[in-house]
Amino acid sequence: MNITVSLAQGRVPVTILHVHGDLDASSYTDLIAKGQAVYNAGARDILLDLGDLSYISSSGLVALHRVALIVRGEKPSDPEPGWAAFHAIDRDRDTGLQQHVKLLNLQPRVDTVLQTVGFKQFFEVHTDLATAIASF
Repeated sequence: MNITVSLAQGRVPVTILHVHGDLDASSYTDLIAKGQAVYNAGARDILLDLGDLSYISSSGLVALHRVALIVRGEKPSDPEPGWAAFHAIDRDRDTGLQQHVKLLNLQPRVDTVLQTVGFKQFFEVHTDLATAIASF
């Protein structure tokens, strides 16, 4: 997996993380680390461009959740192992859409996974970059 970063200016500055490849057990900590790094650098509104994400595993779902926690200002510890991580995600999923982390350009396979696990109730999803930036 590769992650590139770009910035866009809407009503507020938006940091865009472009995720390329597979988001799985071998790479999920990279997304968490990049989310933490841009947050530490001052990013408060993050758009995750998943247009080049071909696969997401359960570890990838944990990474998306952790980035949302980071941007909410929570200090997540190391990703919780196993079922505990999914219980945390399940509790958070019902809190509504995230205001400061949004998703862009889901591939059909990734979209199906996010729909199946209920993440589309947790993350606002866009198909157009300009609309996504304006939504912050």
